[in-house]
Amino acid sequence: MSPITRREFVSGILATSTATLFPLTEAPARTATSQQETNQPSHNSATPAAAQIDFRYSPRHWQTAICFPDDPQKSLVGQAGDLRYGFSKELMVGMEDFSSVSTFSLAGMQEDRIERQWLESASTPIVHTLIDRPTAKIELIAFASRHQDEGRVDNVMMIVTPKSEPVAAVGKIHVRTCNKLKFEESGKFLNARTESADTPFFVAAKIEDELGSALWWEEAGYTIYLAHGQATHDRPLRYLIRFPQGGQSAAQLTSAFAEPDALLAAARRWWSSWQPFESVRWNYPEKHGEFLTACARNIQQAREKRGDRLVFQVGPTVYRGLWIVDGNFLLEAARYLGYDQEADQGLRAEWAKQLPTGQVVAAVPGEHWKDTAIAMFTLVRQCELKQDWSDFRELQPNVRQAIEFLRSVRDQARAGISTNGKYGLLAPGFADGGISGVRSEFTNTVWTLAGLKAVAKAAQQQQIPALQIAADFYRELRESFLRAAQQEMVQHPDGFRYLPMLAHDDAMYRDRDPWNRPRPQSAQWALSHAIFPGEVFDRDDPIVRGQIALLQSCTREDIREETGWLWHESVWNYNASFAAHVYLWAGLRDWAQRTFAGFLNHASPLYCWREEQPLQNALVGQDWGDMPHNWASAECVRYLRHMLVLEDGARLRLLEGISQADQAYSLQQTPTRFGRVDLAVEPAGQISAKVQFALQGKPSNLDSVQLPQAFAAMRLTSIEGAKFKLSAGRILVDPQATRWTAIYR
Repeated sequence: MSPITRREFVSGILATSTATLFPLTEAPARTATSQQETNQPSHNSATPAAAQIDFRYSPRHWQTAICFPDDPQKSLVGQAGDLRYGFSKELMVGMEDFSSVSTFSLAGMQEDRIERQWLESASTPIVHTLIDRPTAKIELIAFASRHQDEGRVDNVMMIVTPKSEPVAAVGKIHVRTCNKLKFEESGKFLNARTESADTPFFVAAKIEDELGSALWWEEAGYTIYLAHGQATHDRPLRYLIRFPQGGQSAAQLTSAFAEPDALLAAARRWWSSWQPFESVRWNYPEKHGEFLTACARNIQQAREKRGDRLVFQVGPTVYRGLWIVDGNFLLEAARYLGYDQEADQGLRAEWAKQLPTGQVVAAVPGEHWKDTAIAMFTLVRQCELKQDWSDFRELQPNVRQAIEFLRSVRDQARAGISTNGKYGLLAPGFADGGISGVRSEFTNTVWTLAGLKAVAKAAQQQQIPALQIAADFYRELRESFLRAAQQEMVQHPDGFRYLPMLAHDDAMYRDRDPWNRPRPQSAQWALSHAIFPGEVFDRDDPIVRGQIALLQSCTREDIREETGWLWHESVWNYNASFAAHVYLWAGLRDWAQRTFAGFLNHASPLYCWREEQPLQNALVGQDWGDMPHNWASAECVRYLRHMLVLEDGARLRLLEGISQADQAYSLQQTPTRFGRVDLAVEPAGQISAKVQFALQGKPSNLDSVQLPQAFAAMRLTSIEGAKFKLSAGRILVDPQATRWTAIYR
């Protein structure tokens, strides 16, 4: 698809605003990313089964946040209803690094069987866990509260219901902890506290009566038996266990035991009033709408006040902090969700990480040169979306210093003997995404190209001569990179050529054990980003064609496998969205839909993702990374927006990811680089659909608005309110028309 300028549009033959289009027998034009042109291996497109969202690839272990938005207490519930506290970032080995884990069950001989776990709704992180025993069911309800004057508390309500006859039961808590606990009973209440604290670790009691007493002992931690009781269908046995999060005394926690249902109802009321969107509106159906709401909540729960700014953090454990590359996509998602003021704070938090050298360093120190370029890209994108360039102008000296730093990194490499230096690229650096150490690699260079291109374009539009350095450096670095790519592209066993992200002479390729050699798809994340959203390459570039073929060649469980740190029969879950976006941008709708559905199916049933996990049938690998991982949440939000409204250079492409028209989708006031857009897709009978479009203002930088000629087995028949024409299988709508309605039949 070649760019269409306004001049070319107006000089073409414009159809009248209500004319019927071409016969249904007309063959669509071949896109620039067809199978023949990409020389890609043959793979099936998306099937109806692949599009179903049923969590078929969910991680075997998961955890879910129950805290409030911007809550400093990032409380987590595991897949067995357990509460997890005190994550140790120092060890960095994954999900078991908690100083205290409390599990809830019953005494007796039988083993627990976790039947299922669910949220009350996508917007309400009240977690229900149903445990099966031969004679009874145990339901655990975990939720956070800020009830009245008692402050922030985590709560677990345990409800025991017999399957047939009444049963006697004893509630059990097991605490695996690094702390020494002490216990004391006061009336019906059992207080547990650590030796080093005067305030309780938890307070627990049977709810309905005061009969019975508790028993406890050390056993691989602590085992606590609560007071006995009888459970009937009419009157289940109930316990409440409360974990104070604000240093409250036991006395402050006990009054809620008299009305535990009111405590739970108050939490429900709070979440029912919470809104996932602020200055925008989304209306998406079924699973898409549920994921959208849950991801907005995930992002807010991970967010945290750092100093005088809100920071969009990646997760509650391993990645509880500011990361530049993750932040780029989190801040874009934040704008899409309408969190404008918070996104402003997040942007400033990123640029506050700039060193006197000009380098931007957050969570990844040293030779992660790309973070500096990504911060530049983020600044431009945020100014585009809010249609306000004051931050760009104010930070212009910082941006120039960042560019000079990156150029010095290139110059340093030129003076040395590395492969990168010989090519005229950035100095050897840390690739990330599965390639460790400082090496001659290309991820830093491709992201730098994306950052430089964004700044150069913005500087030209905003007429800032001081940043001409961006355009000059971009041209130099791009020419060097393209020459390097010609030398570094290799033949894949499946018969196509692609560009690895690690230079051909790296010692990793020669490891005597093939198990230790990088995969062709290792660290390709950065090249996917340079393709989109970076738009560094044209669609017909051999680098793009090779990347698409490579992405398709390693598809397992509907997403890319072995693309991250776990090389062997594992998946980096949200990397799937990087690929889905490349497919969407390239016009490969079936591949985009299949991959995005695969991404959603790798979430837990509670709508969040582990960073990496083994394939379902793998006999190797382990869980890796944070959960909920909110770069994944951001990717979900981004794709859901882009499937309706996709910015592609000076083009605005609509409905790229939609293939069905039996349900309504709508966006109101969604921000784009051209201004805010309203878009609604509505069924108009069994075999027709109506698309309504509105754009604020008349942007000077919009060359074309594009629609698919075919949509959900229908063809465009008319557009009311705008002129349009057919070009290369696409409908080009007059970009001067800011409000129109299209009809498909």
